[in-house]
Amino acid sequence: MADPSAMSGVARGCFIVLEGGEGVGKTTQWRRVADQLAAAGHDVVALREPGGTPAGDALRAVLLDPTSALTPETEALLFAASRAQLVRDVITPAMQHGAVVLVDRFLLSTYAYQGSGRALALEALRAVNAFATGGLAPDLTLLLSLPLDESMARMHARGSADRMEREGDAFHRRVRAAFDEALQPAWQAQHPEIGPVVAVDAAGNVDVVTGRCLAALATKWPHRFSEVQVDRALSAGQVTHG
Repeated sequence: MADPSAMSGVARGCFIVLEGGEGVGKTTQWRRVADQLAAAGHDVVALREPGGTPAGDALRAVLLDPTSALTPETEALLFAASRAQLVRDVITPAMQHGAVVLVDRFLLSTYAYQGSGRALALEALRAVNAFATGGLAPDLTLLLSLPLDESMARMHARGSADRMEREGDAFHRRVRAAFDEALQPAWQAQHPEIGPVVAVDAAGNVDVVTGRCLAALATKWPHRFSEVQVDRALSAGQVTHG
């Protein structure tokens, strides 16, 4: 099937994911990057996983509820179901209209949390999610990273914890190890469904970290996200948060 964006003369959008373990400031940076890009004049669709659709939001409530008793397999399948709905109903149409799609978590989180954290077979997760996404891979993943003791301290300082955050330190160490491995070129070559992954130092002032994220986008797409655009002061830009 022909690409509808090509048929309409609209430039294809770009699909960007923010990833990282608990407490690294990922969701804060997701919001800030989306707002900065919108202020600079980009059409931005900001989404979170699980969620972003009515079905996905309902699944999110189940997945993050501390009282939910889910097997690892059930957990993985519910994440994939939410992802399938998000790709079909929101991500693909937005990209066809040329938008910058910015997602808080995607397939790499499944590999880290359900693969490494829950010890599920990576090939099974790959197959289920290939079906869910139709093979859609991010154009770029920004992986925010902090020393594990610092990120865990931040997480515990937040107070109320969701179902994933309540897992023990050993679980979060396995998740962190999986994210670290994803930065290796050899690993990325073996997992094209993840797309390119670049590290972003999450330490320091939130403005500085936002600048690092934007600089990574400008490096990847120098014509789309020029230095002038990403350095503009935050103003009343329009952004859709899902």
